[in-house]
Amino acid sequence: MGAMVMRWLRRPTPGEWALLGILVFIVPAVASDFWLVQVFARAMILGLIALGLAFLAGFAGIVSLAQMTIAGVAAYTVAIFSTTDPGLQATLPPEITVILALSLAVAVASFVGWLAVRTTGIYTIMITLAIAVTFSIFARQNYVVMGGFTGFTGVAAPAFAGVPLRLPLPFYFLCLIVTVAGYWTIRHLRRTPFGLSLQGIRDGARRMAALGYNVHAHRILAYALAGLLAGAGGILMVWFNTRIDPSTVSVMPVINILIIAIIGGLGHPIGAFIEALIFVLLDIFAADLIPGARERFNLLVGVIFLLIVAFSRDGVVGIWKSYIRSMRTREPGA
Repeated sequence: MGAMVMRWLRRPTPGEWALLGILVFIVPAVASDFWLVQVFARAMILGLIALGLAFLAGFAGIVSLAQMTIAGVAAYTVAIFSTTDPGLQATLPPEITVILALSLAVAVASFVGWLAVRTTGIYTIMITLAIAVTFSIFARQNYVVMGGFTGFTGVAAPAFAGVPLRLPLPFYFLCLIVTVAGYWTIRHLRRTPFGLSLQGIRDGARRMAALGYNVHAHRILAYALAGLLAGAGGILMVWFNTRIDPSTVSVMPVINILIIAIIGGLGHPIGAFIEALIFVLLDIFAADLIPGARERFNLLVGVIFLLIVAFSRDGVVGIWKSYIRSMRTREPGA
């Protein structure tokens, strides 16, 4: 077991180890609390949710618009079983609340997968979009369980080993640990029998079924894994915002996750986090750099989306790899 873990840890490239070192040692040392939480932690949360969609689309050929909905299920679960007053004890212990939230996220994702696996293409997108819209409307109209239009406020991150996770530095490292675990899991999964089977189903479902593979079961399991990632992101999201309401799971956030995953590059797990960081930086600083950007933020994101998709089907990671490839093939002195 130890040898297997070490082989798995050796798989990351030197560049990935360097990036991890920067995030662990340099960023916390030089960044302010604002950058740690509002920029890096938020980008990791959005990237984690988008990673599930990138995994589904890149590995299984499935485009699901229910990722933010599943994240919302986990976030609402944490909010419901936590107090709105950070000074009071939670209704359930934080550990139980987190386990319950992740379990519900996986269960809902599996149910979504069970509904959607019998469809392909635009029909899968429409089914998952309908689920997302239905959940948003239900959250807005249900006051008994979901809190209605106002949702829940004062959902503070708990303490772990005596360290309050709601403080900027502990929360940053919490997001980093979850992000690294999610990223390396998806990255490693590509080389496992399950990952190879998913890619085979993506390229030829009928051929894989003829070979004896249970296509529906593989796809549902892929939905469940993506739901686990979204659930983890949803828990971090509600602790980041300290609140959850129907606007968090409305159509626009659903589309934002889709845009982050596509621009980042569906075939590249790291792309979800790169584009999430770009998205967050645009959201925070675009208004200061571009007149009227705050009122036209969605238009700005849409223009960037069209430009990147026009030049590269693999998103920003594909553009970068094409640039590196061209530099390597360029003749010396040219």
